[in-house]
Amino acid sequence: MNFIRFLFSKIFFKQIVLASVIVFIICISTLYILKIITNHNKYIKVPNLESFSLKESEFILKKNNLRFEVLDSSKYNPNYPPLSVIDQSPVYDDLVKKNRKIYLTLNPKSYRKIRVPNVIQITQRNAETKLQAVGFKIGGKTYKNDIGKDMVLEINYQGKKIDPGVLLPKNSSIDLILGNGKK
Repeated sequence: MNFIRFLFSKIFFKQIVLASVIVFIICISTLYILKIITNHNKYIKVPNLESFSLKESEFILKKNNLRFEVLDSSKYNPNYPPLSVIDQSPVYDDLVKKNRKIYLTLNPKSYRKIRVPNVIQITQRNAETKLQAVGFKIGGKTYKNDIGKDMVLEINYQGKKIDPGVLLPKNSSIDLILGNGKK
């Protein structure tokens, strides 16, 4: 009975009102402080860093109060200078807050290196298919006396004989030395 009487007393009502006012003040002040701390409605446009060098990009980002992180890239693009920005996230003209990290993808110095497959003693057609499948280009074709017509006898890179398994940059041009079918 005393508990029920206490729930309807003036003291309990005053305590509930006081607690509600304090919780309301704490909530309002927390929201206000959060707006200040998080720079509410204060945005920076992300600059276009495409084709800029890493040093230039770093200068531009620091000037705009932004940070950056470099992501590794294995996709060489010959249209951009080596070690320049080829992609960024967030993208150009996005709105971000101060001190946001921008992720940069850089263009490697050259194509990645891949192993030359073993195409010795197979037909020209199969050799070309294998070489092109891994990313090489077929250069010149030279014939020399050998009983195997259109059989690959050796492979050359920049005028020098190479062995299968050698690492060469992707998109390299490989010359084929083929048999002409004569003894």
